[in-house]
Amino acid sequence: MPSTSIRKTAYDPERKVLSVWFVASGKRYEFEGVPPETFAAFKAAFAKGRER
Repeated sequence: MPSTSIRKTAYDPERKVLSVWFVASGKRYEFEGVPPETFAAFKAAFAKGRER
């Protein structure tokens, strides 16, 4: 089930930066120091705002 709050995500593996755009505000947030395996788990998560 896709998140209804997140409009888009992007990941820069060289810089290890995860960018997340939100639907309601339209704002983009960047998270630095994100390992590739963490991004992969984030993309595969059922609900982006909750732990499994």
